[in-house]
Amino acid sequence: MWINGTVLKRIDWNDKLFSLRIKADIEPFIAGQFIKLSQKRDDKRVARAYSLVNPPGTDYVEVLAVAVEEGLLSPDLQSLAPGDTIEITPKATGFMTLDEIPQGALQGKHLWFLATGTAVGPFISMLATDEPWQRFEKVVLVYGVRLAEDLAYLDTIKLLQQKYPQQFIFIPIVTREAFPDALSCRIPDGISSGLIEQKAGIGINAEYSQVMICGNPGMISDAQTALIEKGLNKNLRRAPGQITVEKYW
Repeated sequence: MWINGTVLKRIDWNDKLFSLRIKADIEPFIAGQFIKLSQKRDDKRVARAYSLVNPPGTDYVEVLAVAVEEGLLSPDLQSLAPGDTIEITPKATGFMTLDEIPQGALQGKHLWFLATGTAVGPFISMLATDEPWQRFEKVVLVYGVRLAEDLAYLDTIKLLQQKYPQQFIFIPIVTREAFPDALSCRIPDGISSGLIEQKAGIGINAEYSQVMICGNPGMISDAQTALIEKGLNKNLRRAPGQITVEKYW
């Protein structure tokens, strides 16, 4: 089932990276979930999944995307302008949500978000809700990109730093150029070497940490390995742990 959405705004972060804000009557969702956008091309439907960047309760949906030259949908999405229409699924889905993190003694005190590229989207949605700030003493966003121009939503992140100065820790990672206060390593290497913990001023361990990872499969696999070496375990419903992941493709 598909419904029509109307583009309210397109935000161009650089020549390939963009956000679409869309007016659409979707069902209530949980921060971290995703919807699908779709277009018909030559009578064939092309659909792709995109995490919602906006928090629950807003009267629009927003997605963060990168236009891939050979992509079947993303170049068309990048060409959309306010007033244009796009088909969208009316119900969001996905398990990359704070509901999946164990409660009580298993929860820990520190919540870590590890993201690369557009996979920061679901974490921006979660950070805009009250839940992480009520459940955890410290919330850390580690956001890895190649170039500084690939860092989206920096203004939103800065507002969170102002609102939660004692709770929120932001660690940008830019691997191909210098950027103020940023690390330059891959996220898994930063975990293994201790650089990320040093930058955050808190450690990563099974007693205190819950880690959510979203991004490219290579980063996820290597980051999980680095975290397991630190004594953390994958979080499963039948066996609660400290590592919750979602692959972005």
